[in-house]
Amino acid sequence: SGHRAEFPATHWSVVATAADSAAPGVHEALEQLCRAYWHPVYFFVRRQGRRRDDALDLIQGFFARFLERKQIKLADPDRGRLRSFLLISLKNFLANDWAHEQAEKRGGGRSFLSLDEQREAETRFLAEPPDPAAPPDQAFEKRWALTLLDQVLSRLRDESAAARLGSRIP
Repeated sequence: SGHRAEFPATHWSVVATAADSAAPGVHEALEQLCRAYWHPVYFFVRRQGRRRDDALDLIQGFFARFLERKQIKLADPDRGRLRSFLLISLKNFLANDWAHEQAEKRGGGRSFLSLDEQREAETRFLAEPPDPAAPPDQAFEKRWALTLLDQVLSRLRDESAAARLGSRIP
């Protein structure tokens, strides 16, 4: 249980910025949140049994609707973690099957990840053997933790490279 506490939670300052449409950096904050949660959401939707293309459409529709309705404003640190709020929102979205009814509106012309990044998500999904006994919620949590680790390792590599370059400058 001590390991779980080592994972940094979503910074609520980023959530607050994302929720304030007049705040400087609102678009960057929204993109940061969407990128942080895209892989866990993808794993959840795929573990629900959705095909790759349907999952991509559903996720695009989910994030577009989430942003259009400014649902991020409903996130409250006193009521729980952002990832729990997001997962509940996703479950509601899937239950309502809004994406299928509004197929032509999915994404609203916005794309949060490139096609290469979307293909990478599918490659990762296929490389990880499914646990038939594990619920999709567990795949979401596992992918969330692994995504955090990837981000931290990438940041450490960047900082290490910058430090090495900085030590070479006379």
